[in-house]
Amino acid sequence: MAPRFHDLTVTDIERQTSDAVAIAFAVPDDLRDAFRFRPGQYLTLAAKVDGEDVRRSYSICSAPGDPHLRVGVKKVADGRFSRFVNEVLSVGDTIRVMPPEGRFTSLAGERHDYLLIASGSGITPMLSIARTVLGHEPESTVTLVYGNRSTDTIMFREELQDLKDRHMRRFSLVNMLSREKQDFDLLNGRIDGKKIAHMSDLGLIDPLGSDGVFLCGPGAMIDDVSETLKSYGVDPDRIRYERFTPSGEAPRPRAPSDAAQKAVAGGVAIEVVLDGVRREFPMGEGAETVLDAAHSAGLELPYSCAGGMCCTCRCRVVEGQSEMAVNFSLEPWEIEAGFTLACQTRPLSDRLVLDFDAV
Repeated sequence: MAPRFHDLTVTDIERQTSDAVAIAFAVPDDLRDAFRFRPGQYLTLAAKVDGEDVRRSYSICSAPGDPHLRVGVKKVADGRFSRFVNEVLSVGDTIRVMPPEGRFTSLAGERHDYLLIASGSGITPMLSIARTVLGHEPESTVTLVYGNRSTDTIMFREELQDLKDRHMRRFSLVNMLSREKQDFDLLNGRIDGKKIAHMSDLGLIDPLGSDGVFLCGPGAMIDDVSETLKSYGVDPDRIRYERFTPSGEAPRPRAPSDAAQKAVAGGVAIEVVLDGVRREFPMGEGAETVLDAAHSAGLELPYSCAGGMCCTCRCRVVEGQSEMAVNFSLEPWEIEAGFTLACQTRPLSDRLVLDFDAV
């Protein structure tokens, strides 16, 4: 069944830095099953901002079993939703929240060595993973490399220090600062592949000995570090990443192919299967993707980021042909199996049937 929004009450807003907060929600007893999550997953929040319905995805920073569900939200310069959350949202307000989703999750099993590499607000899923692993896997270890501009911009600084104090032998924290000088020169500047390689050479981190290397932050950092790790011999299957893209920095989608332009110019009949119900709507010129066409037809399809990153709009092509403008979340095997992202899908045939109930 496709995810649906639920109204949750804001129980606490904790200021983390001058431009970031942690928001806690109360989950009613009848929704506890729906909001169970695995460490590393995210929530999609929706609200009316300046009269327009806006939604954004934010990673869960709480651990399973915590009394409240929390996400971290960092304000970005032209981010309407993050500004709304940081400046307008108040304790006692209700906000629409979609149940947890995402596959950037902790490893299955009881004993692992984790290497977590995060930048800025990329710490939010890492905090959930680290807290859960350290609290429930007594033999597992966690090494966190965390990049920020300066000490006062470090989100969850006290919680991270508390983890370090309580798990001194199993939790290593390496803080990198780009605008604040530290004594050890390697720890100055932004996280990139070269610095990760240097840390590995010095024995500060052990990518080859890690069961999982988790990356969360800007796309450029993820791409650079991933390539370095692979060149060092780290199995690509052990590298997991969650991209976040500040507003205004989204990667440019590929231009529509000639076949896609021709199909849309001639008009396409779209049919979707959603919660067991079939719905049809047309797609013609003016609509960039299937999601755009659905909106124009007044049909609400599941989506969150609309940028090809979160996988909320994942569906399977069961009839017709299509292409994607960008894809940052589907695995190669999923594409091979016929899955696509509705927010990036462009038809290549005059009829396209998409199944949102396919798993």
